[in-house]
Amino acid sequence: MHKADFIQIRRFIVKLGKMLHKYGTPAFRQEAHLTEVATYLGVHASFISTPTSLTFVIWSDKHEDEYTHAARVQPGELDLGSLSRTDELVTQLLEGKLTLTEADKLLDEIDALPNPYNLLATGGAFCLSSGAFAMLLGSGWHDVLWSSLIGLVVYCWVLWASKSRRVTHMLEPMVAMTAGLLACAISSYLDASINIRLVVLSSIIVFIPGLALALGLAELSSRHLVSGTARVMDAIMLLFKLYFGAFLGIAFGFGMFGQAEFVPAEPLPRWMAWLAILLLCTSLIVIFRIRLKHAPWALLSGFIAYGASIFSAPYLEHGLATFVGAFAVGVYSNLFTRLANAPASIVVMQGLIVLVPGSKTYIGLNSFVSGQDFVHAEHVGQETFLIFMSLVAGLIFANVVMPTKKAL
Repeated sequence: MHKADFIQIRRFIVKLGKMLHKYGTPAFRQEAHLTEVATYLGVHASFISTPTSLTFVIWSDKHEDEYTHAARVQPGELDLGSLSRTDELVTQLLEGKLTLTEADKLLDEIDALPNPYNLLATGGAFCLSSGAFAMLLGSGWHDVLWSSLIGLVVYCWVLWASKSRRVTHMLEPMVAMTAGLLACAISSYLDASINIRLVVLSSIIVFIPGLALALGLAELSSRHLVSGTARVMDAIMLLFKLYFGAFLGIAFGFGMFGQAEFVPAEPLPRWMAWLAILLLCTSLIVIFRIRLKHAPWALLSGFIAYGASIFSAPYLEHGLATFVGAFAVGVYSNLFTRLANAPASIVVMQGLIVLVPGSKTYIGLNSFVSGQDFVHAEHVGQETFLIFMSLVAGLIFANVVMPTKKAL
């Protein structure tokens, strides 16, 4: 292999790895995908991926050329639209439809693409996800309305953080504290029937790291110990920051506005949960930047996850219904890769969001600290742990029954 060819190959692999990390790809998927690309390009490679660092070691067949690249990176955010475009590009490269030079140029074009959804659509998605989650918790219409409006305020903080690094560093506790203050003010002056802590949780649900915890455990189960441990600890610290911000906001709110007497509202009928799944998954299409051609597949994933877990719940112990839901989502996502020739992550993330117990982790933390339950939840800590294990096991079993076609 000529020196110039080796340099071009290793530059492409490093650029591809950084982009996959930027789009929120888990370590085990990213490393498998990069290994596949390196093998096709005729080089040997080894990779180490963690949420905050990337290491590439690339060498030619007889070790004439060797290259090591280590980079400090920021934790990636899910951008499933750009991930699918990158996967399409790599597929064309592996099929010989693109040269390496053309693929390298197209990578730059994908990386420069703006958010396909405008600010109004993204703000509406934040609003919709907060209201939908309040519906899933079985609250009343008052909680749904106020959760949605506070979710819109939370999005204003996100916009501010995109312009200010200082706000970015304190974003999580500040959005939770703002939600707590607003919920207390609404309870005292406008609507005494709202469940303050439930409204706060629903309005910041986009930040609750349930998915990050599930991905971290999945990485640990696949023996990616460094990345999995780092992801789990990052998620736990994020949860602590959110809870502290909410705790502080509610405390200040009670001190400033007083504590109104809670008047329970009529809960929503149980069938409304299906509407909540539709609204939640629709909002996630925008938040995760999923391409419109994949949107129906992503919506169906949420319904499969929820339906499988709900219909199996009467026959299984607490939490084990999640295993059935995760298994169904895993089989469906691997089938999706075969039919749509796209990464399984596009649909599996939607299903996991419906199943992951990030909110129960928050509820359990609240019960531990304050001794109070704002929703009916028995043995929440034990059930949360069991659900996380069921999620990981369900995805592992699904990969055995229906092997994935793609690494991503």
